[in-house]
Amino acid sequence: MKSGALHNPDDCTACAICTMHCPVAAATLKFRGPKLTGPAYERFRLSGFEDDASLEYCSNCKNCEIACPSGVPIADFNMLARAEYSTGHGHAARDMLTGHSGDLGKLSSPLPAFLLNAGMKNRLTRSLLDRAGIDKRAPLPAFAPLSERRRLRKKNRGLKPDLALFPGCFARYYDPNAALDIICLLETAGYTVDVPDEFVCCGLPLLTGGLYEAARKRARINSKILARLAENNIPVVSPCPSCALMLRHEYGKLFSSDARVNSYPASEAGDFILGLIAQGRLSLKNARAPRDLLAYHAPCHLRALGVGLPALEILKRIPGLQVENMDAGCCGISGSYGFKKGKYEVAMRIGQNLFRSLKDSGAKIGLSECGTCRVQMTHGSGLPAAHPLSILRASLAK
Repeated sequence: MKSGALHNPDDCTACAICTMHCPVAAATLKFRGPKLTGPAYERFRLSGFEDDASLEYCSNCKNCEIACPSGVPIADFNMLARAEYSTGHGHAARDMLTGHSGDLGKLSSPLPAFLLNAGMKNRLTRSLLDRAGIDKRAPLPAFAPLSERRRLRKKNRGLKPDLALFPGCFARYYDPNAALDIICLLETAGYTVDVPDEFVCCGLPLLTGGLYEAARKRARINSKILARLAENNIPVVSPCPSCALMLRHEYGKLFSSDARVNSYPASEAGDFILGLIAQGRLSLKNARAPRDLLAYHAPCHLRALGVGLPALEILKRIPGLQVENMDAGCCGISGSYGFKKGKYEVAMRIGQNLFRSLKDSGAKIGLSECGTCRVQMTHGSGLPAAHPLSILRASLAK
C-alpha cells in the first residue's frame, strides 16, 4: 500500500509543531523530524523517489499526530513508508526478533519462568542478541511464573462470556497479573470475561519494524475474531493502550485496502472501568488507599487514543490515595524501539526527564498502563512499576 493513499500530504501546513513535540528529534540529529520524513517527503515518494534511511528513527510514539492542528496522520505516513523501504532493502534481524516477540513468547509458554529468565540473562545469550541488534544494556522484561501465565490463559474457558479481554503480548507472557486484576474488577461489575486464545499479537511491533505483510496477517486473524464478537454484542477491553489503539484506529487506516481487516471499537481498560464507575456498576466507596506515594506516567499511545487519563482519574477519586502525575514526556521505550542497538541511547535520552522526575518524586511505586513503559521506568529510575488498575484492585480488596 502506498502511504500517499492514506492522506493527502498537502494537508500539512508545514507549521513544524509536530517536530517541536517529537521526542526523537529532540534526542538525536540522526532523525530529520516527523514533518520532513512524513508529509514533506511523501511528495517525493509519490514521484518515485527512494526513501531516506533517517525514517527508521521514527519511534511511532504518535506525539506528532497528537500535536498536529490539521489532523495529518504523520506517524502513519512514516510507518507505511518504512514498510515500503524495508521491502526493498530487507529486514534487520533486530526488527525480526522484536516484531515476532509474541510468537517467541508463545513458543516459550510451556517452559518455567526460572529457565526462561536464566537463559535470557545469560551473558552468552545477551552477547548473541547484541550481535543480532538487541542492545545488551536494554532491560528485557522477565517472564512471569508459568502458573500465572496458565491462569490467564484458562480464565473462564468454557463459560458463556459477555465481555472479551484482548490481553496483548506483554500481559500474556510477562505480566498476566495486571490482566487478572482487570478481569477481577470487571467480574466485580458483573461481567463474565473470556480471554480468547485465538487472539494473536495486534501487529504493532511488526509494523514499527517495517514488516507490513506480517502485521496484516495478524490483523486479519484478529479482525475475524473481533467480527464474531461484534455479531454477539460482546465488547472488547485491553489493558494495553497500544493494542487498543491498533484495534480501534490503526487497523482501519493502515490496512484499509484489505477487506478482511476492520477496526473494532475496543476499549482501553481504564476508560471502560471509569464508565462502569459512572454507571454505578463498580463502587469506590469501600476503597482503601495504599500508604505509599504513587508516581503516574501516561503512555504516549494512551494520549493518542484521546480518552484522557482515565486510570489516573479513578485513583484520584480514592480518598487518601496520593498519586502524582509526572507529566514528564515520553519514556523513550516506544514498545520495542528502546531495546534496539542504535536506539537504546536515544531512548534513554528521551526518558531522562521522566527518570529524573520519578527519582525526585519521593514515590515508592511508579504507575503506567503500558507494560514496556513500566520496564523502562524501572530501568531508568530504579523504581518498581505497576499497572494503575492493579492498585485499584488492591485498594478494593482491602
